[in-house]
Amino acid sequence: MPRSLAPPFTPYPTRLLAGLLVLLAIATPALARQDPAPVRAEVGRLLKQQTRSTPGEVSIQVGEFAADNALAPCLQLEAFLPAGARAWGRVSVGVRCLAPTAWSAWVPAEVRVRGAYLVTTGPLSAGQIVGPGDIRQESGELTALAADVLTDPTQAVGQAAKMPLAASRPLAASNLRMPPAVVQGQPVKVLSRGPGFQVANDGVALSTAGDGQGAQVRLGNGQVVRGIARHGGIVEITLP
Repeated sequence: MPRSLAPPFTPYPTRLLAGLLVLLAIATPALARQDPAPVRAEVGRLLKQQTRSTPGEVSIQVGEFAADNALAPCLQLEAFLPAGARAWGRVSVGVRCLAPTAWSAWVPAEVRVRGAYLVTTGPLSAGQIVGPGDIRQESGELTALAADVLTDPTQAVGQAAKMPLAASRPLAASNLRMPPAVVQGQPVKVLSRGPGFQVANDGVALSTAGDGQGAQVRLGNGQVVRGIARHGGIVEITLP
């Protein structure tokens, strides 16, 4: 009679260890981590899109995304910027997974822009109207300057300095304001308009106002009226 061979004996501790290893492999999906490469590529794609119309020479550097991120692999990534943020200087870019598992993470990045910007050719006093000879263009790292630095002379010429400005200072939008349309004590022309008629009177401004702002005027007969200031020393009054 042929002899039956019994299966080899496996010590109990060894069999228990093998089972635990199998269970551990099944219950540890975190070992399948998100590949950093597509995450960083999605960040770069968004920043290139956001800076497509930015004047100047743009360079983008995407920071590292941890390889041991413990995030489930994603099939559909979407990068986004925080509310109110723009692709300028150092920025944190969000990346969310849309499928198959929802998660979000942040990736550091830096956007550098080199181009022309405006500087003052000489000192400007508060209230001084900027003329073409008061500014010049220089080239440099725009992201190292104020966020509202001006880059085109048309953005500055005709504006008034809000404060005294030193020579060779980078010029920002926050340094300037529109000059007043009428100034207190200035002779003005008052145009009263209504359906089918227009009447012009001379007067004196009782207040300083910018274009589109309300201004009080004393007419030649002593009457005080209120209208809308316009550049050129004009105050408009619309009658029903």
